[in-house]
Amino acid sequence: MDALTAALKVAASGLGAQSERMRVVSENLANAQSTGSTPGADPYRRKTISFISELDRASGGSMVEINSIAQDPADFPVEFQPGNQAADEKGYVKMPNVNVLVEMADMTEANRSYEANLQVVKQARDLISMTIDLMRNQS
Repeated sequence: MDALTAALKVAASGLGAQSERMRVVSENLANAQSTGSTPGADPYRRKTISFISELDRASGGSMVEINSIAQDPADFPVEFQPGNQAADEKGYVKMPNVNVLVEMADMTEANRSYEANLQVVKQARDLISMTIDLMRNQS
């Protein structure tokens, strides 16, 4: 496998990984205020994603793979909301362990990584096109 095709495969694995990361972050943001439905019930628990590097023997490139999508074991913050359906007998509601600022920072980082991988794909595609054009002109 040539180096340009290997670069495309590596960048494609990065695009897939960052796309999944953005999906997880989006889910966390969408549920940042999702409390339980009964008094004292646990709310939405933040999800985390981790990656692992896998060697692709065919290309010799190091691919990004999803290692796991897990739940964040951090404690749930509580808020005093006596009118909420999820409030306990003292009026406290367990809130999701989602920090919107952390999620937004993670989304920004995932977006930048996605864009960087997309640039690699564009550059490799341009180089492949240039190579094909050179080969045509030599004929």
